Amino acid sequence: MRSRRARAAATWIGLAVTLVLAYFAVRGVQAGEVWDAIRESNPWWLLPAFAAFAAAIFLRAYRWQLLFVPALRPPLGVVWKAVLVGYFFNSVLPARAGEVARVVYLNRRAAASHAQSAATVVLERSYDVLTLLLLFFVALPWLPEVSWVQAAGVLGIAVAAGLLVAGAAALRWRGRPVRALMRPFVRRGLVSRERVDESVELLKHGLAGITRPGTAAGVALWTTASWIALSLSNWLLMLGFDLGLSPVAGLLVSVAVGVAMVLPASPAALGAFEAATVVALDAYGVPRSEALSYALVLHALNLVPFLVAGPIALRAGTGRVALREVR
Repeated sequence: MRSRRARAAATWIGLAVTLVLAYFAVRGVQAGEVWDAIRESNPWWLLPAFAAFAAAIFLRAYRWQLLFVPALRPPLGVVWKAVLVGYFFNSVLPARAGEVARVVYLNRRAAASHAQSAATVVLERSYDVLTLLLLFFVALPWLPEVSWVQAAGVLGIAVAAGLLVAGAAALRWRGRPVRALMRPFVRRGLVSRERVDESVELLKHGLAGITRPGTAAGVALWTTASWIALSLSNWLLMLGFDLGLSPVAGLLVSVAVGVAMVLPASPAALGAFEAATVVALDAYGVPRSEALSYALVLHALNLVPFLVAGPIALRAGTGRVALREVR
């Protein structure tokens, strides 16, 4: 009952945030001007923008695979499909339900442990936020003045501190807190000690992205590459709207949207995506109508492919494949 109430509360909060941000995105904007800007844009720039976007998503799939220890690493093809499934469910369901969906998909297709996969998903999101903010601060000398630099810095420090604490705890206590929490269930016979020990070991494997320096370096590298590719996609679409901005503007849009994704929102981040993009382009003095027209097309570019590819990946997800053994 409590979990149902919590989900309902999260849904309503997300809806409220969406309505507020959507109002901010469309405030003072003439619908006719937005449509004119879309109609006058060059649609051919969608092709290279989509190519860069697809490359970014593939790099993220490869990055996720690297977060698994070699002996328990699922095949890249299955991980790629799981990523598509996850983005699809994030697009149609609230509360980022796609994160759970891809963990379940990976378990059914590659027998990957729920505990291990969930740990890698949490690490993924932490790496995403931290790497994006690091790129943002590196690019600050070439960016226009933005009012939310301090907030981005606080968020980056919080994520970095969380990763350090999680890594230190994983190395220092080696799963003892989890065993302590599960002890009452073991005593009552609700779960076996062997099952708890197995889950703890798999959870520790899922934290390899912060406990193994080589893995952490590789994940950081590919995370950076994925954000650069996504920012390139944003900028290529800007060329279609003839906004006259430098490639760094694509990074600022990525940062604004990435920070906005931390907020609870409706499926596909409707409203939040548009508001974040309008805020990023406002720093360059882009008129709100042009900024919103660009935001709507960019959102479609980031959404429609998953609405098509997600169901295809789901239909292909029958049967199981063995985990890849790498010695």
